[in-house]
Amino acid sequence: MNLIGLNRDALTSILTGMDEKPFRVKQLWHWIYFQGATDFGAMTTLSKTLRAKLSDAGHTLKRPVVVREQNAADRTRKWLLRFDDGTEIETVYIPEDDRGAVCVSTQAGCPNACAFCRTGSMKFRRNLTAGEIVAQFMAARDSYGEWPSPSLEPRYLSNVVVMGMGEPLLNYEATRDALKIITDPEGIALSKRRVTLSTSGVAPVIPRVAEDLDVKLAVSLHAPTDEVRDKIMPINRKYPLKELMAACRKFQDIAGTRNYITMEYVMLDGVNDSEADARELMRLVKGLAVKFNLIPFNEWTGCPFKCSPTGRIVKFSKILENAHYAAPVRVSRGQEIMAACGQLKAAADN
Repeated sequence: MNLIGLNRDALTSILTGMDEKPFRVKQLWHWIYFQGATDFGAMTTLSKTLRAKLSDAGHTLKRPVVVREQNAADRTRKWLLRFDDGTEIETVYIPEDDRGAVCVSTQAGCPNACAFCRTGSMKFRRNLTAGEIVAQFMAARDSYGEWPSPSLEPRYLSNVVVMGMGEPLLNYEATRDALKIITDPEGIALSKRRVTLSTSGVAPVIPRVAEDLDVKLAVSLHAPTDEVRDKIMPINRKYPLKELMAACRKFQDIAGTRNYITMEYVMLDGVNDSEADARELMRLVKGLAVKFNLIPFNEWTGCPFKCSPTGRIVKFSKILENAHYAAPVRVSRGQEIMAACGQLKAAADN
């Protein structure tokens, strides 16, 4: 069994089955998630006997295979990762000046099939396990040599955004368990304030994010009306905007209005980018503590949509900002290696 992704209860069960004391769990957890060990032999605080037991039982600390690593001129890095069953996904590091975010995937492919998203154009294969989600961040840390964790000095891999391939809330239990490991203070120890989970709008599950995780929430909104959203995001037919906004209110009832929800909004030429759309958008979110993230559409071969002209995006942003909403325009990263928002797709489907 690969021990990456197992919680303390699961590790306790394994160790008690080996007649080991419960305190060994804390030591093993430290080596896996704080030190980033990939070999039981390196776990010097464990007895040689226990290290041999773990190895002889066939347990591993296996990362996914890095099939391909690509680096863009803007320092964005993308990995094509392969799991034991041959399933492939992509994970991206998005840099800022002195920090950056690892964009992790939760599914191989995505069943939601948003019309503008390249991932949605590929076949949905399966959900990822908690271990496969955690292992993406661990593989990124391996790549940047950022073990052990954490320390006071600045780190490149400072944040996690659950915005890669797939819909996290359609694989909620595995996503929840993975994020609990990533934010555990005795392991990887990422602050919950540095984790953002993005959903396309699985309304019934949204309040659970506040109840279980207390991480930041982003909603892939992309349209101010059901008429437009139905056309570009099929999930809206199941969970229309009224239901989605009600779920966001429940989220903030639990998390508090200090926990702003980021409304992600891809700018599609002639589809959702008019001044009327901007005003309708404000009516839609009235009463919620939100900020907007305007995303210039990253075009890809085979997709019929075009990016809104720059001037129209700026005007759209100003309308929102004049109404006292934060509405920055996202700077696209990694376009040359197809690593930007909405461009991820496993190699088998390219």
